[in-house]
Amino acid sequence: MQRLTEEILEHSRTVPEGALLTAKGLLHLGQRAAVDQALSRLARRGKLLRAGRGLYVRPVESRFGARAPTTEKVVAGLAELRGETVASHGAAAANALGLTSQVPVRSVYLTSGPSRKLRLGRQSVEMRHAPAWQLVLAGRPAGEILRVLAWLGPSKAEAAMLTLRRTLPASDLQALAKAAPLLPTWLAQQVSQSFAHV
Repeated sequence: MQRLTEEILEHSRTVPEGALLTAKGLLHLGQRAAVDQALSRLARRGKLLRAGRGLYVRPVESRFGARAPTTEKVVAGLAELRGETVASHGAAAANALGLTSQVPVRSVYLTSGPSRKLRLGRQSVEMRHAPAWQLVLAGRPAGEILRVLAWLGPSKAEAAMLTLRRTLPASDLQALAKAAPLLPTWLAQQVSQSFAHV
């Protein structure tokens, strides 16, 4: 058992920051039950962090001690591991685009997978299942704009579109206008009217 624990620890050092380790992904090292026990043992010893049920990450060592990997890298690792589409929540995107001075208290991401929570040290990360239209253009600036407008809702989206039209590159606004057929009617109408002829 000690040998298996060391092999898992050694393997964890070869993966990039934020890569998730699972028992199923380590079956080449041993039997499922033994791998599960070794992962739990490493988490209790602080060599791995338990991010969620059956999900582990290696802490990042620095000259100031160990810290959790960055949220963005763990979320990207989860998206790759599970084959999900993941995007930042509209509130975080609105803050990044300067449409609100409110800084989100929690890290929230939208996902095509099931809703769940991850723990990264003391930080909690919420993964919320979202409809497919909210994940359109994930990973692109136009997608961030879409999620901001969805978060603002019909009553505030129109005013935000005027600001965005003045501040963002035309290419991003045109990409959003092209995605209008995939959006709910209220948003498709506003996007088409505001950005189709940018």
